[in-house]
This record gives sequence, C-alpha cells and structure tokens, in this order.
Amino acid sequence: MQKDKLSTVEITRFKAGKYNKQYGYSSFSPEQVNHEWLVSDAKVNRLLNDATRKLGELNACSMMIPDVDFFIRMHITKEATRSSRIEGTQTSMEEAIQHAEYISPEKRDDWQEVQNYIEAMNYAIAQLEKLPISTRLLKQTHEKLLQGVRGKFKLPGEFRISQNWIGGATLNDAAYIPPHHSEVRELMSDLEKLLNNEELQVPPLIRIGIAHYQFETIHPFLDGNGRLGRLLITLYLVSNKILNKPALYLSDYFERNRLHYYDNLTAVRTQHNLVKWLSFFLVGVLETAENSIQTFHEILKLRIELEDKRIITLGKKVPLAIRLIRYLYTKPIIDAAEVAKVLAVNISTANRLIQDFENLNILCEKTGFKRNRIFVFEQYLHLFER
Repeated sequence: MQKDKLSTVEITRFKAGKYNKQYGYSSFSPEQVNHEWLVSDAKVNRLLNDATRKLGELNACSMMIPDVDFFIRMHITKEATRSSRIEGTQTSMEEAIQHAEYISPEKRDDWQEVQNYIEAMNYAIAQLEKLPISTRLLKQTHEKLLQGVRGKFKLPGEFRISQNWIGGATLNDAAYIPPHHSEVRELMSDLEKLLNNEELQVPPLIRIGIAHYQFETIHPFLDGNGRLGRLLITLYLVSNKILNKPALYLSDYFERNRLHYYDNLTAVRTQHNLVKWLSFFLVGVLETAENSIQTFHEILKLRIELEDKRIITLGKKVPLAIRLIRYLYTKPIIDAAEVAKVLAVNISTANRLIQDFENLNILCEKTGFKRNRIFVFEQYLHLFER
C-alpha cells in the first residue's frame, strides 16, 4: 500500500485512463492520481517557478493592505460571476452586487446561481478552519451551490448514482462521458488523498493543477461540477497557506480562454497530454496573480485619493463618510434605505450623505428616477470589471 502511494509518474509519460464499454456507450475511466509526480519538462518548470513566485508576491501584497477583507469580498463576487458565466449564466458583476428586487424576473435564476456561488465560497473558506479539503467538505459546498436553483433536483450534496455526460443531447452524441457512477466514490477518495498526502513531494501548483483536471474528468455530481472544480483551486491554496486570503481566482482567465480551457482538459484524456494542460493552468495562475496584484495597488491608490483628499473635505461628516466608503468597498451599489440601515441614521441623513458623495464624484445615480434610486461606486467597481 505504501509503495503504491509513493510510486512515481513522470508527467510526460502519464496515461490518463481508458474507455470502458457500458450498455450502449463507452465511459472514460481515469487513472488514479495519488502518486509522486516528476516534473521534467523545462517549460512547465519555468512556468511553475514564475507562478509560485508571483503567488508569493500576491500573498504579501494582500497581507499589507489594511482591512483587506473588504476587498476580498469583491474578488469573490467577480469569481462567482465569471465561473457561473462559463456555465451559461448572463449575470453581470454589477447585477450580482444588487439586491434581488432590482433584478428583472427573467434574470433572477441566473442571479441566484451567482449568489449561491458566493455563499458556497464563503462557507467553504470558513469550514477550512475545522475541516481539511475532503469529499465531505466538497459535498457540503456542492449542496450550497445547488440550493434553490436549476440543479436543485440533481442530488445536491451527493455523488451521482447515474451516468452523466458533457455536450450533446444524449449519451450517443456526447462530447465526453465521465466514468460510470460505480467508480466515483473510489476515484474521489484517491483525489482526496492527492490533495492531503503529506508524504508526496509534489509542488502545490502541480498538485492542484492535476487535481482540477481529475475532478472535472470524474465529474462526480450530476450538476455544478465546473463551478465546484474551479472553487476547489482557491480552497486548496488557502487550505495549504499558499495564500492567507482567498485573493486568486482563475475563472476570469478560464472564461476569457474558454475554448482553450476545455481543449486542454480534453487533450489530457484523449492524448495523455498533461504537459499542455499544466502549462495552460500555470500561465493562468501567473496572469491572474499579476492582475490581482495590480488591482490591489490600484485599490490602495484610489483609497488614499478618496479618504485623504476628497472625504476629508466634509468636515464634521468625515467619521460617518469613512464608515460609508468602507461599506462601499464591500458593496459598491447601494440605495438610500441601505445606507440608513448600515449607518444607523435616518433616511434624510442618508440622502444628504449620498448627495455629498455624488458631489465628490464617488457615487453616481444610475436609474434617473426620483424614487427607488440606485447609486454606484463606479470608479471602484471598474477595477474589478476590467
């Protein structure tokens, strides 16, 4: 048993698995991945070094920012929006921040899926304090993802007990057919070991890159696999203290390179080309970390401009204004009723403070209405919408 755990697989010689004949179709049975992994490819090693170094810079940057959790919430919202968009939802980041009553009925289902992703991410991050990354945690997180949305009847929180497939209307024209449901439990147990096996000397980014591929290949749930598989990446980085804060999200990179994302995952299964997938994955980590660092720097620059130059001109209102601007860092779209509630002031005081923020070019009214007006902190929101 110990020998099997420590057996070595060279990434250029990886055999992804084989197709098994089922009744009327063939499903793909992946090889198990709880091995020692040898990375000999020069390009992968170079990208690994660059991405690891950049993650260290991102982690240091996030730890130096006062009240960084304000801004992390916006990163999570961006990730939820982009990851859900890969699955076909049409919710924008601006819509994701708003309350349900401001979302048109035809967009409400998409909006709720994004909210579920945010809730699932926050739940999973909190659970890491008492649970390792495990099938138990993944099942609990999956249940949050599918609660009350289109996949609510597809066994939320439970591994599938029937065959699923990707692409095509039926099994006969499917683009990919994952392993038979009878294999799922053993394969997920093996994946859990890869994520937690302390005897393995596998670089963390190689380990989670392989784990993400394997999760998507197993497709252990009837719905929500893509979203949960991408969420797994952030969970792993936080769980292993590679990042102290969940500041790296790859869904924006995957969404912008959607065809390459799917093609590279497919290339592992059809051509055993793990090098191509890992190269794509590591480029994504590198680019996303660089973008996140830039965003944090721009947040700091904007914060100094707002708090030390603009808000300071409000005299006696400064303490209240500082409380409002810090709330806006977590939720940059508001209405007067929300401001009154958050600041515990009456509605007229809230309206006057909003007017001050409009005069300072911090808030902009979006509806053009006289009632039920919505105000947006556009300069800040645009930092995450680039």
